Amino acid sequence: MEAEDGKPAAGYRHGPPWVFKGSALYQLHLVKAATARAFVPKELRLVEAFGYTLGGMFLARYHDSPAGQFDELVVIAGIVWNPPTSCAWAARVLVNSAEACRHGRKEVGLPSHVAAFSETEACALRNKPNNFLNILGMSSGFSKQENYRGIEISETSGSSSRHLCNISLPLNEASRGSYKRNKWMGPAIKMSLPSFSGQTEDHPELLKYSCKVECRVRPVSPAKIWSPKTAEPEECSDGRNNSTGSDSDAQRQSLLVLLSRPILALEFSSLRMHVDAPKIVAPHPKKKEVRYSSST
Repeated sequence: MEAEDGKPAAGYRHGPPWVFKGSALYQLHLVKAATARAFVPKELRLVEAFGYTLGGMFLARYHDSPAGQFDELVVIAGIVWNPPTSCAWAARVLVNSAEACRHGRKEVGLPSHVAAFSETEACALRNKPNNFLNILGMSSGFSKQENYRGIEISETSGSSSRHLCNISLPLNEASRGSYKRNKWMGPAIKMSLPSFSGQTEDHPELLKYSCKVECRVRPVSPAKIWSPKTAEPEECSDGRNNSTGSDSDAQRQSLLVLLSRPILALEFSSLRMHVDAPKIVAPHPKKKEVRYSSST
């Protein structure tokens, strides 16, 4: 597929590119291909192996952006093939800023929704195996107290609110915002995260945009995600929702992505992200079929 050149849509007061500064957790999950296909357009080929694709979440807190300070949760359904590379597909985007939500919907073609991010801090006891005591047959483990920063996320619409999930992040010096001088923050990196968007009510066409990221990155323990039991939408044989296609069904389906198995979590600190204006994507023109006729 190719991106068509054209005038970028008007966005925030300044830009594009739009610049976001803050910190984030980028977490990769093994997502069932059938779950991801409920969101990915049929014309795009899902990158999958053994029935799974790479999805997950991008949980960010921006202290400086075109919309000021706000929190964001991007639910990534999976990875789709876009030769010669691949792009992520967002199943749902939650922000606690009406301006950021409007921008995501109207200008970037994202499935953005306004949400409340409520924080709590709690202590939890976790059983940690002690191999030495196990060898002696004296104990199977001991309890270790850990502090967690809990985030409860609920989608809001007018005066109504609908709970989505809870996320627990282990507290450390980074999350407290007070790095020690000898605290390893990870290497400084620069990378590009290309993504598809569009095919929404506001943008029926397929779009592509790029996020250029500069940050310090280091591996961390995956966040714990849970939610009250909710009815799961049935899936057709092609993996798409067998439902009326309501927004509540899409919310439940995106929850399946969040509750899938995490395999890697990366902490982005000193984050500076440049987001380019999206461009309309057009399919490659089909090659004309050449037929040969033999003379007799």
